[in-house]
Amino acid sequence: MIIVYGIKENLNPIKAQLSEVIHQCMQSVLGMPEDKRAHRFIPMDRSDFYYPGGRSDSYIVIEINMMQGRQMETKKALIKSLFSSIESGLNISPVDVEITINEQPKHCWGFRGITGDEVNDLKYKVDV
Repeated sequence: MIIVYGIKENLNPIKAQLSEVIHQCMQSVLGMPEDKRAHRFIPMDRSDFYYPGGRSDSYIVIEINMMQGRQMETKKALIKSLFSSIESGLNISPVDVEITINEQPKHCWGFRGITGDEVNDLKYKVDV
């Protein structure tokens, strides 16, 4: 699951395009299938969204929640792909993008009535 935060006046107009860019990166780096998109956008009032100095109003925060298993190199490749693709596709400078990857053990995920460590029919690999 991916959660994106930003100032609503800047985030709302680009949500669909940003979702596409993020999903393309997830597909190319992690091998996620086309139909595996779980993006949540949190457009915020300017008065509720504090961010570091040296950033513009285009600043966005991307939180990626996933099951543990990906190699460090894979996660770094995903982060670098996101920076590059967001800059080229949306003209948002990497200085205005913050990305965190939060991993949880497979048994901490629940979907389709089972936990992540019980699933055996995923259409993608977690250990890459």
